Amino acid sequence: MCYKTARLRAFSYLAHCSLMRPALRVTPIPLFSDNFCWLIENQAHRTAILVDPAEAAPCLSAVPPDLELVGVLTTHHHADHSGGNAAIAGARAGLPILCGDCEEGRVPAATRTLAHGEAFDLGGVSFTALHTPCHTRGHVCYYVPSTGADSPPLVFTGDTLFSGGCGRFFEGDAPQMLASLRALLALPDDTRVYCGHEYTVANLKFCAAVEPGNAAVAARAAECAALRAAGAPTVPSTLAVERATNVFLRTGEAAVRAFTHAALPEAQRAALADAEVLRALREAKNAFRG
Repeated sequence: MCYKTARLRAFSYLAHCSLMRPALRVTPIPLFSDNFCWLIENQAHRTAILVDPAEAAPCLSAVPPDLELVGVLTTHHHADHSGGNAAIAGARAGLPILCGDCEEGRVPAATRTLAHGEAFDLGGVSFTALHTPCHTRGHVCYYVPSTGADSPPLVFTGDTLFSGGCGRFFEGDAPQMLASLRALLALPDDTRVYCGHEYTVANLKFCAAVEPGNAAVAARAAECAALRAAGAPTVPSTLAVERATNVFLRTGEAAVRAFTHAALPEAQRAALADAEVLRALREAKNAFRG
């Protein structure tokens, strides 16, 4: 896709993005075929933050000229999330570029690493770093707590939790991913989930195959298909929606266990560890062509 087309797509997405609170706006910057960089604008402080800028030029161009870019947040070292860091650092000397401390040495141009649970302020926005290892050993999500009734909490999940899915287990295993997903599920149900890819429609096809009787999955699949047909993103989601429709968060459900371990008697399926069900789900999704 040419740069001009990508910019037009980015602006078309503005019609669907949400004004999260009076001073904070989150806008998707579409990159490549299905990546998102997230632009966080703090209107009260006149600041901007980029989350996972895989390409420098379109991300820098998306920052409004009347706002100061005050930092970059990187969820993990993969190039489709960190590939723009070095060029952005070259263009904006001294700009903070943050990542998890277990990714140290692998995230381009990183200036600061964050421990699990570490709280920090960037441009007037309060964040907490949540380490969610498995996709990579140092993957981190960024949580912004609510500041009032009109400001739902936000979480930027990179490639750990997708809308309708979860990331591949590249550097970890099922118990690690289960713990990471549960750490995210401990956040409030109304938390807005900003993931790193536009995978929702494909993910929900898999969810429907796993739980064909789940009416919430069917309704969400129809809604998301309509959004994509209109050129709009399917994200953000919420944790409440993910609980109801994302099979990777539903490993205790009888229908999910019947899908992953159909050959076992029901009593044995019920006794399975959640991590074993999650492992089987991820393997099935890897092979799914629906």
